[in-house]
Amino acid sequence: MKLQESGEMYLETILILSRKLPQVRAIDVSEYMEYSKPSVSRAVGLLKQGEFITVDKDGSITLTDAGSEVAEKIYERHTVLTRTLISLGVDEKTAAADACRIEHDISDASFEAIRKHFEEA
Repeated sequence: MKLQESGEMYLETILILSRKLPQVRAIDVSEYMEYSKPSVSRAVGLLKQGEFITVDKDGSITLTDAGSEVAEKIYERHTVLTRTLISLGVDEKTAAADACRIEHDISDASFEAIRKHFEEA
């Protein structure tokens, strides 16, 4: 199942929250993303159906291996692209917002070239 940008954003958010909180619930995702509870509930259902997450009886959301793989990829892109834009003189807020848009569309080849270039710099 190919994820749309919004699905990738949800997975990235779940990853970020899972590093900060003992357990992640839909309400945490809703508050972090500033999305309505019904929107998050629908997304959680789709991600669960796609086997990117599991939700236990207490409502705790956990990334599956497939979900974790996507989330880690998007999060790495976000952090590398943000740092790259900042190093080019873009202010932090703009860099983070632009990285968020770019991270979903950039090809693997272009991202790897950027990452490699700035790691060597």
